[in-house]
Amino acid sequence: MSNKELPKNYVPKNSSMARNEEEMENLGKQMEHRRTGEVLKEEYDKVQDPVQFEKDKE
Repeated sequence: MSNKELPKNYVPKNSSMARNEEEMENLGKQMEHRRTGEVLKEEYDKVQDPVQFEKDKE
C-alpha cells in the first residue's frame, strides 16, 4: 500500500460530514441561526471570517 492509499476501514478523526440524518438536521438548524457580519459587528464587536477563495470577476 502506498502512502496515498488508505485502508478501507479508515475513519478520519475530524468527521467533515454528518454521520446520520439527525446530525444533518441539527447542522441545518445551526446554519439557519448563523449570525450575519452586520450582527456580529453591531452586537458583539467582532468581524466575520474572511472569504478564503474569491473568484476573480471578469
